[in-house]
Amino acid sequence: MPLSEYEQRVLEQMERALTSDDPRLANTFQAPRRRSVLRYVLAGAGVVGGLLLLVLGAATSQTWLGVVGFVLMFAGVVLVFQSPRAARKGPVGTVGADGRVRPVPAATKQAARKPFLSRLEERWERRREQGGR
Repeated sequence: MPLSEYEQRVLEQMERALTSDDPRLANTFQAPRRRSVLRYVLAGAGVVGGLLLLVLGAATSQTWLGVVGFVLMFAGVVLVFQSPRAARKGPVGTVGADGRVRPVPAATKQAARKPFLSRLEERWERRREQGGR
């Protein structure tokens, strides 16, 4: 059953609101994640090869061969279930009241590279200085 005109308008308004409120989240929902066939083929080959090595290691009483087979099987399973890395696309910055995205200043980008505890200490010092005035 198709949506009525009112429902389509409300849905479009909700999409625009989501895009203006959280552009990264909206971009994540809009971009379908594709997994390549090569990824599944490599993972399947790793699991099958690992299983063969595991059985061969158990049959010949060579523990190291069984361990290598198990690690290979485990890596194949992890490769299948691991989500592919998505390139960061879309606007990055702060969203203003008008819905436009302002880029992050260079100083903020440099501050983000500092260790977490250093940033916390700097914030604490700024608050103490502001509170003492």
